[in-house]
This record gives sequence, C-alpha cells and structure tokens, in this order.
Amino acid sequence: MLHIKRMEDGLELFKALGSEIRIEIIRILLENPDMSMNELASRLEITGGALTGHVKKLEECGILQINSESEGHGNLKRCSVVPDRILIDVQEPPKARDIYQVSLKVGHFSDCEVYPTCGMATADRLIGEVDDPRYFDHPDRFQADILWFGRGYVEYVIPDFIPAGQRIDQISVTAELGSEAPGVNEVWPSDISFFINGVFLGRWTSPGDFGNRRGTFSPDWWFSGLNQYGMQKRLTVCQEGTFIDGTRISDVRLDQLPLEIGKGIRLRLAVEETARNVGGLTIFGKSFGNYNQDIDIQISHSPL
Repeated sequence: MLHIKRMEDGLELFKALGSEIRIEIIRILLENPDMSMNELASRLEITGGALTGHVKKLEECGILQINSESEGHGNLKRCSVVPDRILIDVQEPPKARDIYQVSLKVGHFSDCEVYPTCGMATADRLIGEVDDPRYFDHPDRFQADILWFGRGYVEYVIPDFIPAGQRIDQISVTAELGSEAPGVNEVWPSDISFFINGVFLGRWTSPGDFGNRRGTFSPDWWFSGLNQYGMQKRLTVCQEGTFIDGTRISDVRLDQLPLEIGKGIRLRLAVEETARNVGGLTIFGKSFGNYNQDIDIQISHSPL
C-alpha cells in the first residue's frame, strides 16, 4: 500500500497518474506481472524511448519497480507494480503533540500460542529450527524481524506513557501482514483477527502468501521459497468503529474497550482455528518485506 498522509506530498503521484497511457501501463502490468520493457513497448505500440519516460515517472513516485536481468550480451529490464492500493488522507491527523507513537519489533510479543508451519528470523539468521513452536520462547526472539505461523496468535503489550488527565481518542496500528502457506502461495486466503485488551475488533482476509519476487528489504541470504512480502495494513479504532485502511470492519468503538490510562494495551493478532480461512499469518519487520517498518502504533489523545 502507498500511503499519502498529506495532499501536497502526493503531487508527483497525481501528475504521474494524470495520463491515460500511464494508467494503461499499470493495467497491463497488473495483468502481466514482470513484463519486460520491450514487451511492454510492443504491447503499447510506442517506442522504447517514449516508454522509458512514462516508466520513469511511475517509478519516481513509487508505483513501478524496475529490475534488470542479465540475458545474452545485455540487461533485460522488467517492470512490476509495487503497491496493491493507494491510501490518501484528505484530512491531516491531529498535531504531533497530541499523538503518542511507538514501534514494536515483531519479536517483542508478550504471549503466544502458535502451530506449524512456523518460525522466526533476525536480519541475519533463522532463530532455531523452523516448524518448532518451542523456539518462540528463545531469547533471540526479541531481535526477530519476521515471524510466521499456521494458526494461533501473538500478543503484544503497547506501552502507555500518555500523560495523566488525558483520554484516548484513537488507536492506529500499521503493519505489513500476509498469509502463511507451506512455502509460498499467491492464492492462500487467511482470516486474521484483531483484539485489544481481549475485545474482538474484527477480521481482515489476507489474499495470499506472496513470493513471486523478493521483498524489497529482505536480506540477501533469505530463502526464495519462503515468505517474501505482505500488504501494509492500518487498523484504526475510534469512536465511529473499527476500520482497516479506512474501510469499516466492525462497529466496535473505542469507548467499548477496557482502556485505562497508564496501563499497557494488549494487542493480539490471531488466526483462529474456527475461522473460515485458516491460512496462517506472517508479520514483516524492518529487515523484511516491502516496507521499512516494524509494528507502528499511534495513539491520539486529548485533555479530559
């Protein structure tokens, strides 16, 4: 997901998308992933030089990614679409002084119950053995930048350092998530459930365990047959309900949660055994996937 938080930050993106031929380029690449530049120019019936200009604009604003492959006596350039969706915040969030922010590494969970297939890794090595849940208790888990499991849950404690005399107005959690298939599988739906302080908020269905190309930030040693990247999702709970990327997933409101200023907030991500699609969960941290981030939390607050 490409997230535009301020309208002025999206000017180059808006210009790039203000062209019928560039929209056609995106459409063709979505139907034909990893098409070469030569193939794309032929499909559009334009010269390579003309295509290069259009592709450069789309690449500069984060829509396209260009990869070079050695072939014969030269390099073959291939194009692919990076974001699965574009989210634009028309209204800016509250001022930074009213927002408490914290990032949690994916291995900083306080409780878990996981079942294979499962595993964890730091930026430079696997933690223990894959498909052995015992290693989720390994002390190295605090350095983990990716974890995955077939079903079960992980629970994090969000530290709450909001000043006394304040009330919580909104909780937002942003993370890169995907399914967990044995190996990888582009079509492997999984119903991922979200809880805060034991209250079920709703579910989001991940469409698959993506591995058609390497994650942008995945380390060089990472195995090509394992999870490569996910989808950046933003969970928001406010007084209007619970939302994923601005789409309502339930009517659970903030005032229905047992929150207390100064007490930690328990965030649970789960794939329940009773779910319709039990397809596992992968959580990507800074050193893996397509987004250079851990689990990012923002809590908006205001005086009582």
